[in-house]
Parts: sequence; structure tokens; C-alpha cells
Amino acid sequence: MPDVAASPIVRMTYRDASRAGIREALLRDPRVFLMGEDVGRYGGAYAVSKGLLAEFGPERIRDTPLSESAFVGAGIGAALGGMRPIVEVMTVNFSLLALDQIVNNAATIRHMSGGQFSVPLVIRMVTGAGRQLAAQHAHSLEGWYAHIPGLRIVAPATLEDVRGMLWTALEDPDPVLIFEHQGLYNMEGDLAANAGPVDIDRAAVRRRGDDVTVVTYGGSLFKSLQAAEMAMAEGISAEVIDLRTLRPLDMETVVASVRRTHRVVVADEGWRSGSLSAEITTRLVEQAFYDLDAPVARVCTEEVPIPYPKHLEDAAVPQPATIRAAIQRVVAAGAR
Repeated sequence: MPDVAASPIVRMTYRDASRAGIREALLRDPRVFLMGEDVGRYGGAYAVSKGLLAEFGPERIRDTPLSESAFVGAGIGAALGGMRPIVEVMTVNFSLLALDQIVNNAATIRHMSGGQFSVPLVIRMVTGAGRQLAAQHAHSLEGWYAHIPGLRIVAPATLEDVRGMLWTALEDPDPVLIFEHQGLYNMEGDLAANAGPVDIDRAAVRRRGDDVTVVTYGGSLFKSLQAAEMAMAEGISAEVIDLRTLRPLDMETVVASVRRTHRVVVADEGWRSGSLSAEITTRLVEQAFYDLDAPVARVCTEEVPIPYPKHLEDAAVPQPATIRAAIQRVVAAGAR
């Protein structure tokens, strides 16, 4: 593990941190290569891979045809052959064109081979709304993939996680899907120059509190932290948990928090019906029902395709004000 304390601190964006993670992986292991649409000469649809083609060449930074099924399938084959591919899918919406490869092949090969073969494949894709990219480029479908046994699903929200989760994911013998929220790419922060791998097994408590637990991940983390600050001005102490990994869920951390606060809000950018928030709510009912002083509150995206106009997009997805309102409701309900 690098000595982060002795390392200089660098100011960078979430985009820079993601690029740094890819670059470190390429330098560390000659089996690693990046492939996907526009990752080479164009520098990536979100400029994450900008400059990597010039540094590593076309053998390791591979532009692919516009066929998600083809290049995800090629990534599965490369992983089975001993390579460590990083496959970039431009947006989660486009990953639906590779569902057969991801769900029927990558997720099942270990099981169907009786443990003889593993698929050490990492698939990175962009998720979420907030940049006016409309319905075919801005949905949050990570909860769908979290339904599938055989996959690990991670959603880095911080600079440390988007840089360090890739390192850890590449060491996993099974497929890992990394969901990077498009609204975070321009977020700036400080990061140790030699920041290394991070845990992808445990949730993180990003803010301590006593009155209510807010469970969230990805692009909704910072909205939840802002909502917690707003609630603090009203005398409500909110604890904020960043799930980080969506499959397998770290319910131990969530339940431990709820047993202290006795109230919970789940902020999830997915749609409410059949959502990850529904799964978390059900597990809390199963594991901590008698610790709850109020019903679980959920803040989810409105059940419409993501609108293009900015004011409608903002109205459709969870915002700090709507999360704060949910915090207020569960605290008031628990006080009765």
C-alpha cells in the first residue's frame, strides 16, 4: 500500500482521478489494456482517456467499432485468455446492447464451468443525469445490474474511489462493473499523488449523525451531504452512508447505523419501482424492523424518461431539497 501520508497532494478533477487510475493500471501490468468507442484518438467521450493513446499506443488503447456486443464479447474472450481488459461503454444506456454478453456470459462462466474459468474483466460506464443529455444518455440502470449474481457492481463517488477502485477491481477474478456518474467528472478535490487501491467490500460513513441515516451512492452522495448540512441548520443530525458497492451490499454498516439513529432515508437516482432503494428498504425491514421509529423514506427519480430541459431534468432526479424534505418527514414521524 503506498505511503499516502508522505505523498504530495495534487488538485485534480474526478475525471483526472479516473484517468490516473487507468494509467497506473497500464503501467503496473502489461496484461491491462483499454478498449471502447472513441477511447483512443478522440480521448474518450468524457475525456477520461485523453493522452493515453500517445503514451501507450494503439495496442493497449484500442478504439472499437460501434458495437457494444462485439467489443464487450472481445473483452470477455481476452479475460478468459489471461489478459486484464478494461472495457469502456460510453453510457449505461448503450450497455443494453451488450446485455447478452454481460448477463449470459461474463456473469455465468465461472458457474457454468464448475469454477474452472474466471472472467477478470472490468467494464467502466457512465451513469446518471444532470448534464442535459436526455433520455438515451442519462438513465441510472446500475440497480438492474446489481440484480445479477456473478457480477460485482461498484459506484465510486469520491476521487479516492474512482482512482483506487479500478486497481482493486482488476485484481478480482470475476467481472466488475464500475459506474461513474457523469455529473461528477468536473468535481475538483485534493488527492495524494500516489493514492493506491481502495476497498470495494465495505460502505463508508461519510458524515456522522445521530437522528437519521441517509443511505446513498454515486452522484447522490454530495447532494445527500448538502441535504444533511441543510438539516443540521434545523437541528437535525444526519448520518450519511456511501454504499460504494451495490453488489454485494454492505448491509452490516447500514444496519449498524440505523440501530443507532432509528430512522432512514434512501436516496437513489434509479426509478422507485423495482429499485435498489426498494431492495435496501426490504433488507432493513427483514434485519432491523424493530429498530425503526418511522417508515423508511425513499427519494428516487420520477418515473419518466429523463427530460432534456434543465428545469425538468432537475425536477425529475433527487436534489438536496427533496432529500432534506425526506429527512424532515422521517424525523417528525419518529418523534410522534
